[in-house]
Amino acid sequence: MNSHERSVASHLVKNGTLVGFRQGETEVLTGPDEAEFMVRIELTLGPGETDEEMDEDPAELAEWAAFGFLFTLAYLSFADARPRGLSEPDFVEGDEFSIGDFLEGLRYERGRLRYSVDYLRGRRVKTDVEVRPNGTVELATRGRGKAPLRWLDRLKGKKLLEVIGSPRED
Repeated sequence: MNSHERSVASHLVKNGTLVGFRQGETEVLTGPDEAEFMVRIELTLGPGETDEEMDEDPAELAEWAAFGFLFTLAYLSFADARPRGLSEPDFVEGDEFSIGDFLEGLRYERGRLRYSVDYLRGRRVKTDVEVRPNGTVELATRGRGKAPLRWLDRLKGKKLLEVIGSPRED
């Protein structure tokens, strides 16, 4: 990405992380085999469950936050995606998600802003995000395990645990 694209991406991520959200129904739907299940999560833009002010209108928030929220979820999905099967030769470790990548998957359908991607440069992304005019959001993934729950935790500011090394033997 050039410096202008980085600036735009930074602005979108800033907007995407400024808006809070409440997590609603989460469904895990079976697929053709155990590893291919789909996760669908309903969200509502606005203050989170622990925020004190609950009077922000989700529809008004969607007007200024939809693009940033979509971009941020798309960015997290891409960063977390890995190759599968025949896509491995196209996979480049450290590849960056770009504004162009985002625009290629972005659509406006039936009054809803939607981002959808299957594979992207060797990564098995399989993510769909839809922001509706009323400020509700649907996040759905296929064959990604429960990764979208980790992305939402990151957006909520939760620190994720990582294994740093093997346990010490004393």
